[in-house]
Amino acid sequence: MITLFLTTIMLTTGPADRHLHPELQRYVQDRVLPGIAEIPAERREQLDLIVAFVKERKAAGVTADLTFICTHNSRRSHLSQLWAATAAWAHGLDHVRTFSGGTEATAFNPRAVSAVERAGYQVVRSEGSNPVYAVSFTADHDPERCWSKVYDDPANPQKGFCAVMTCSEADANCPIVRGALDRVSLPYVDPKEADDTPEEAARYDERCLQIATELWYVMQQAAL
Repeated sequence: MITLFLTTIMLTTGPADRHLHPELQRYVQDRVLPGIAEIPAERREQLDLIVAFVKERKAAGVTADLTFICTHNSRRSHLSQLWAATAAWAHGLDHVRTFSGGTEATAFNPRAVSAVERAGYQVVRSEGSNPVYAVSFTADHDPERCWSKVYDDPANPQKGFCAVMTCSEADANCPIVRGALDRVSLPYVDPKEADDTPEEAARYDERCLQIATELWYVMQQAAL
């Protein structure tokens, strides 16, 4: 465990030739990286299951597909998909592909969209009740396309993926994730609890930072 801690704090944001948008780069450097050493041991145990999946798939010469699942695919699963994609790219893990879905489809919640914008992502929104958001973390990679969908939507992998359950409700209500090769329970407290309160933005920012920190840890360790 001591070796793991020292390795974590020595790492920075990834390969020197990969640059995030400047505001996002500062967010990672100033807020995400300092928090990695504070991740509780029991939480790391779950995160290390994702690390193992990413490493095993690389050793096998195949893609590591991560599908983040919550009930409505509106908040936590989108934040997780985006941060996993960002951290994987920043660490040169080009075999990692990230997706999100729900047990039902709604929309990518605008409050969660605002949270990633405050972190430094650049976002372009389409129209409609379930708009597609083009979310960019660098000028050197295509934006992520985010919209609400069920986890087995045709846009997502149908087999051989790791299902990462980001809410306890989806974890309980979906005992079998069709096509999943592995499954990891990684629940986050729903920031929806603070909707329309004075704490709304702070709660979304808190969840965004927690997810960013944990998934940055995953990709740091997977890149070793």
